Amino acid sequence: MKHHFGDFLDRTADYWTIIPNRERFAFIADFMIPNKDEVKILTISKHQNTAHWLQVFDCPNLEELTLHDPSKEQVHAIRKLTNIKRLRVSFFRASDIEFIGDLVNIEELILEYVSGFSDLKPLSDLTKLKSLQLENLRRVSNFDGLKGLKSLRYLQIDGTLDWSQPIENFDFLKGTENLEVLALGFIINKTEFPALLPILQLKRLKKIITSLSTFSTKDFAFLEVAQANTFLCDFSNAKLKKYSITSSGYVYFLGKGTRSISLHEEKAQDKIRLFEKKYDEYKIEAERIIKNYCG
Repeated sequence: MKHHFGDFLDRTADYWTIIPNRERFAFIADFMIPNKDEVKILTISKHQNTAHWLQVFDCPNLEELTLHDPSKEQVHAIRKLTNIKRLRVSFFRASDIEFIGDLVNIEELILEYVSGFSDLKPLSDLTKLKSLQLENLRRVSNFDGLKGLKSLRYLQIDGTLDWSQPIENFDFLKGTENLEVLALGFIINKTEFPALLPILQLKRLKKIITSLSTFSTKDFAFLEVAQANTFLCDFSNAKLKKYSITSSGYVYFLGKGTRSISLHEEKAQDKIRLFEKKYDEYKIEAERIIKNYCG
């Protein structure tokens, strides 16, 4: 599926200042830049004239770079740009991402459609990283490489409409204790309930952004108990509730595999009450699990 170039980052706080996806092409240097001292944002691609993209090294105040469908030469060369604060890498196949580890001043990082590698460990060298989006990383399923990101405040892991990003487990959350926003879109959770036990380590979490079918109903009930003061919402910032009713009278229940019903069908209210009862039982089970876990 071709990239949508949409921007699904939560920009309601100070987590993201990187330009929206669709604006990347406005910053391609396909001409000789006369005022290089004033340049703060650039996009480079393998389709550019060599003399044009090499100007990236003549812009002393560059803060933000997008590598859109870059060449290996370009990716290797940008290791020298150790002062940049914001980086987006799109449509690149790499056996590893060691080059990112050299960019020690990175504060915002987006990797989208970067394939071929499976180890995220080089990201642990980015001690100033506060915001990270990982989208459609085809060979990544283990995210333990994120454990060392003590400064990370915003983490978004996405698949796409045609491919869901697998997440082997959520143990990596134990090493991101300063996280404030966790966004999960089009993912496959590979861990049995309680998959989200490590979320108990996140004492500063303010918001969880996801869809109503990302986790099982039991896991959602666990989330509600484990992070009672955290706002659970979808990507439109609408609060996720036990169930929601549309204007046309359809009821959608929280949890993967649940089936919607119509308010007009027989025993609809009974089905809603039964779901509520089961959900409350799941919350009681979650309380017991958390109590045992915390001693």
